[in-house]
Amino acid sequence: MRNFLLARLLQAGLVAVVVGALCFVLMRVMPGDAAMRIAAGRYGPDARIAEAAKMVRLELGLDRPLVAQFLEWLGNLLRLDLGHSLVTGSPVIHELKVQLGASVWLAASALALSLLIGPVIGLFSGLKAGGAIDRLGLAGAVIFRAIPPFVLGLMLMLVFSKQLGWLPPAGFGSAREMLLPALTLALGLAAMSSRVMRNSVAAVARAPYFAFARYKGLPESVVVRRHGLRNAAIPVVSYIALQAVYLVEGVVVVESLFAYPGIGHALVHAVVERDIPMVQGTALAMGLMFVVIAAIVDLLTHWLDPRMRRMA
Repeated sequence: MRNFLLARLLQAGLVAVVVGALCFVLMRVMPGDAAMRIAAGRYGPDARIAEAAKMVRLELGLDRPLVAQFLEWLGNLLRLDLGHSLVTGSPVIHELKVQLGASVWLAASALALSLLIGPVIGLFSGLKAGGAIDRLGLAGAVIFRAIPPFVLGLMLMLVFSKQLGWLPPAGFGSAREMLLPALTLALGLAAMSSRVMRNSVAAVARAPYFAFARYKGLPESVVVRRHGLRNAAIPVVSYIALQAVYLVEGVVVVESLFAYPGIGHALVHAVVERDIPMVQGTALAMGLMFVVIAAIVDLLTHWLDPRMRRMA
């Protein structure tokens, strides 16, 4: 466990440096004057932008060498200081606490919904491989995986908000307002996890130990619960780490679509306003989310599969 934690801490440190460096370089090579964008975000487009941009450039040290600016940011990061927003002036860490909390709730809700949908469909499809449920599950998985998240979100808005009036199209603060964005993310996740679960269950159902459990006269529910689910769940749990890529990417799109005040929505606004500390802070938080999810998945996999514990 100690070696595992040290490896994850090292991975988190490398992610922080790489993500910070990439964000720093990409924001600097973007076309346009960063000082102009920041001045417009602070004082509005009707202000005397040229004079305001000059003041901003001097105040924030944007005229200094790029290496000096990056080394200063890296030194602040080692002290867990992400700096202040160039537009609002608020500490980045304070804004991230609110935004990251909202995004974690959204991501957790989407993941929970996907696990209620995808693996359940995959379980019945795998037990009856080649049957009607299996074919319907494959068709649904192809359709929902092929639809981009923003198109799926708009379709759900039109059906459940405009036509039926059951759910609000945007907002934050209640379960009703979170359901549509969470469902938008969950359907894409469930599309893939259902097929992973289906293939895993089908492989387990063909295994000799599964057939032997049936020959002993055990009820089908007991055979599936004791000898099928745990073995079939190992690939699904491992695949959750890969789904984190889709989840984090989808959060950026879905939060902007539903006006959800999370970290993805903040990242889009920070890029538009050239708010470099906010971009670096939000991207860093997203990168560290990958590390945390991968660590949780590794721990679950070790718990499910005793062979990995013996190898460790």
